[in-house]
Amino acid sequence: MDTVQESELGSKENPMTVSVIPKKHGVISEMWSLFRTLGVILVLLGLFSSSMVAKIRSGASQMVGDFQPNVGEKTYTFEDVQGVDEAKDELREVVEFLKNPERFQKLGARLPRGILLVGPPGTGKTLLAKAISGEAEVPFYFCSGSEFDEMFVGVGASRMRQLFEKARKNKPCVLFIDELDAVGGARIASSLHPYSRMTLNQLLVEMDGFKELDGIIIIGATNFPESLDKALIRAGRFDTRINTTLPDVRARHKILQVHAAKVKLHLEMDLETVARTTTGFSGADLANLVNQAALRGSADGKDAVTMKDFDWARDKIIMGAERKNAVIAEENRRLVAYHEAGHAVVALWTPGAMKVYKATIVPRGSALGMVAQLPEKDELHWSRKQLLARMDVAMGGRVAEEMVFGAENVTSGASSDVEVASRLARTMITRYAMSDVVGPVAPMEDEKTSPEMSNLIEQEVKRFTKEAYERAKHVLQTHTVEHKRLAEALLKYETLDLEEIKLVVQGKPLDRSL
Repeated sequence: MDTVQESELGSKENPMTVSVIPKKHGVISEMWSLFRTLGVILVLLGLFSSSMVAKIRSGASQMVGDFQPNVGEKTYTFEDVQGVDEAKDELREVVEFLKNPERFQKLGARLPRGILLVGPPGTGKTLLAKAISGEAEVPFYFCSGSEFDEMFVGVGASRMRQLFEKARKNKPCVLFIDELDAVGGARIASSLHPYSRMTLNQLLVEMDGFKELDGIIIIGATNFPESLDKALIRAGRFDTRINTTLPDVRARHKILQVHAAKVKLHLEMDLETVARTTTGFSGADLANLVNQAALRGSADGKDAVTMKDFDWARDKIIMGAERKNAVIAEENRRLVAYHEAGHAVVALWTPGAMKVYKATIVPRGSALGMVAQLPEKDELHWSRKQLLARMDVAMGGRVAEEMVFGAENVTSGASSDVEVASRLARTMITRYAMSDVVGPVAPMEDEKTSPEMSNLIEQEVKRFTKEAYERAKHVLQTHTVEHKRLAEALLKYETLDLEEIKLVVQGKPLDRSL
């Protein structure tokens, strides 16, 4: 066997050097290698994108495909819906149609295809729709307008088609679309988003009658009917409009009875009194009121919910939760007390002002103090006298600060009061035509107002607020003694109701401990 000499392989003292000389490739070969690499990357990206889109579309399709009626859920009837008697009366014939369609078809009558429920939040629109299906004993399909909003073209329209197909296979039924404005808003001509209204277009096609919709009642609900597309509310679609308004005192009493039936009330509870002191509450607010009162009673270990629990719950809803642990300097407490007493005194001695419900200097929410007012009755319209009184009361806090502590010591605490007064003045001038200078002119928001008119409006706003300031100042100068009594009582007791306020301003002692 031949041996290799050490010198040929190199040694530690004389290492061998190896050089690698790359093989030269042509330009065509290098370009082919580059294109091959790019091609592989593009193929992988394409496969990944196709897979993602397929999954999203499959999920969207599955969401509607699995859409089931309210089987097994609580069945609601018109007895569960209180405060909207007029709306219920209009919807009873819809129930009759679903239960006995032959009765209407015999004379060739056809009920409206689409019903639009319009009203403030919490007034029972969804509950009304559920009650229709409960009364007629038919399936109830629920969806929200936001469910059809997707970033992928065609997904929303596909959901809409499948939803109506599902309803056709299970008629008679009720199909309820909540927040209809989310999918039925007015279309805007734009070349930038030509597919943005495909879902709305599909809804319009589904309701056009090309496919049979007999036995399907389509109900839409919205808080903003003015934003709906005109094609959606024309005859043959959502052409029947039913308003659900805030309940009056009698309706509030009935709503309270419905919700209070689920809790244990004290024998001395008077729901009629609660109804009178909850002006402006919606049905949802009243349900929350009952629940908050029940929670309070449970937390205190009571056997039944009392009137004090309802008072506490109403204060929390109207004025916000108490911040008892907030540390406030005595100087600030004194300023807040005189500020809130100023509001209360102006309200007590100004004709047309809402009745004071409660005054407090306990911090609630973001406010350091508050004077809560409630109207004595359900107001359908506000007179000029009442609106001016609201401005005077709003200015009462700032005036009180200036009178007691001096103009140089007024604080930013009156910022919201000034804002309220200014907004009221502007509304009276531009919407209610209550300015003799501007006259019966209501500038539209979408119209450009002339510089002369804008200047005139601003001058009138300034005049209205200044006059309110002067009227509030006159009241407080006239009732300085009562103002001081009330402020000092707030510093001592922190919270006073109307009866206690009346005793304090008369100089009578309160029969309660510190």
